[in-house]
Amino acid sequence: MEAKIKNIKDQLDIQLKKCKTVQELNEIKVRFFGKKSELSSLLGKIREISPEKRPIIGKLINDAKQKIGQAINHKKRELEDIAYQTSLEKELLDITMPANVPQIGARHPIYTVQEELEDIFSYLGFEVAEGPDIETEYYNFDALNTPKNHPSRSIRDTFYTKSGALLRTHTSPVQIRIMEKYQPPIKIVAIGRCYRNDKPDASHMPVFHQIEALVVDEGISFADLKGTMDYFVKQMFGVNIRSRFRPHFFPFTEPSAEMDILCVNCKGKGCRVCKGSGWLELGGAGMVDPSVLEEVGYDTEKFTGFAFGFGIDRITMLKYNIPYIRILFQNDLRFLKMHRA
Repeated sequence: MEAKIKNIKDQLDIQLKKCKTVQELNEIKVRFFGKKSELSSLLGKIREISPEKRPIIGKLINDAKQKIGQAINHKKRELEDIAYQTSLEKELLDITMPANVPQIGARHPIYTVQEELEDIFSYLGFEVAEGPDIETEYYNFDALNTPKNHPSRSIRDTFYTKSGALLRTHTSPVQIRIMEKYQPPIKIVAIGRCYRNDKPDASHMPVFHQIEALVVDEGISFADLKGTMDYFVKQMFGVNIRSRFRPHFFPFTEPSAEMDILCVNCKGKGCRVCKGSGWLELGGAGMVDPSVLEEVGYDTEKFTGFAFGFGIDRITMLKYNIPYIRILFQNDLRFLKMHRA
């Protein structure tokens, strides 16, 4: 029996040396240490041995079980260490390799121009005012002297909600809200998104950005309006860009005018941008209609005012020579990189 115990330990040593995985080790443990193992069967045969040898053989078997257990545990730790080191090597980061450089965008040209507009008019003493994108008919149309049958109030031109509210078609409602709240002098610019039911094309989108200015005080004249707009044009496009006024009609200004500027592309010579005319239409302007001032409770015998508005998208296209307005809304990173401020 002593020879059998020694043979079991020798076989275990051979098997452990060959063992490469924890799964193989578990199989060895069952084979040498389980209930059906040869060592367990020897324990069952002790009663067949003479009484005087039983303690000796019993001790040999118990010592063998202890050593087998220790050998298996030692091998288990060894295999676990190997597996851990292998996983570390697989997950190891090579810090000498070049990193993936993230792509960097830029501020959108529209917002770059918007900030430039704010700077220009802030220098002239204007304050920036804001208002809601969702408006009522009163602020968007009625208070601005727009007749009930005016085409701009049609669903073909204006987005209405089920509740009867609408998406503002211009930033002029901000002017009414400011005048309701404050007495003259008023000197503000309203900047923000506007919405009209336009079919997208080279120069129109259903969503666009607009800036409108309002000045109300004693003694305000058309000359003040023209001087302010001419100053803006030269600051935005250059001192050599001239401006001109053409008679027009708007419900909320009287007299009204359209403002043109010398083509920023050809400087008046005629090109595809200005369609050969040498001039570009920029925006509308005029003296605030007295009925609008009366609507907010201003004394029209004492106060006069002027207002004008431009499309920020239009200014951006002219400033950066962008051919189609749709490009401004496509979120193309290449476009932003080209026009990095």
